[in-house]
Amino acid sequence: MTDVMWGNRPPPALEGGASLVGRWTPGSAAELTRSRRSLATALATEQAAGTVAGGAVERLLLVFEEVGSNALRHGGGPVEITLTRTPTHWLLEVSDAAPDVGPAPAVDRDAALGGLGLYVVARVCGAHGWFSDGVRKTVWARVDHTRAEAPAEVVDALPKPRLAATRRHQPCR
Repeated sequence: MTDVMWGNRPPPALEGGASLVGRWTPGSAAELTRSRRSLATALATEQAAGTVAGGAVERLLLVFEEVGSNALRHGGGPVEITLTRTPTHWLLEVSDAAPDVGPAPAVDRDAALGGLGLYVVARVCGAHGWFSDGVRKTVWARVDHTRAEAPAEVVDALPKPRLAATRRHQPCR
């Protein structure tokens, strides 16, 4: 299931008109949150001007925090985050020093124990994946800023977490 949801593939090629929004190197969860807040402030102008669809900034900020915190917890430092903007989407790339360990969505885990962030990220992005150059792993996510939500066809094609509470059970007799 990991390869279906989080395949080892390069990010999409950047369209013409791409520009760097920012780079961050958080060393802790607190630094990551401060970086997300500074990004939110920087994007507030675009959101207020209506140059991005409602909900797009919130989706990007969620992905920024989820993927960044996974890199801090499960990857190796230093963590590097790069955000690029094209006319239709943002491309978030988060790299760490764990080149052989790809994203692994939680399976059969109670949602109260966490570990469902990769499912959330997959559901709010237009595309996502990861790749390794042998030295660093990069997890990437494309967040369409021209849409209020991720494309329905992308969301519908994703596997769902297999939790005991959501499985069909035989009726009690």
